[in-house]
Amino acid sequence: MISTDLALALRDAGLVWRPRSGDRFQLDEPEFEADVFTVSEMTIEPRSYPTGTILAFNGTTEWALDSVALDDALWLPREDQLRELLRGAFRALRRESDTHVVDIEFAGRAESFEHPQPEDAYALAVLSVLRRIE
Repeated sequence: MISTDLALALRDAGLVWRPRSGDRFQLDEPEFEADVFTVSEMTIEPRSYPTGTILAFNGTTEWALDSVALDDALWLPREDQLRELLRGAFRALRRESDTHVVDIEFAGRAESFEHPQPEDAYALAVLSVLRRIE
């Protein structure tokens, strides 16, 4: 799973989350720091209103929560979602020794991003692209 630090960096760089079933997230509250939630039609569902999107906790999934604003949630994109965000810039994922390397080509420039976790290598690549299109 992607690190919280990289998820925060992606959000700060402008990555927009449109919640879908299966998405994972954390809440920006100290008491929920270690908890990871998953969007699901049965338990946690996104609801859009003119004032914004909330994540509604249905039933007894989390008795202390009714709903939270999307702005109070931190999306933890999966490896496949990060790869999808790279679109045509993605060239390869390869393993070298104890690290994963994501190769991209963006705006005519080839780059590689390394991390022991493949999700974080993808996140570093997406972060680089976001920072270059700001």
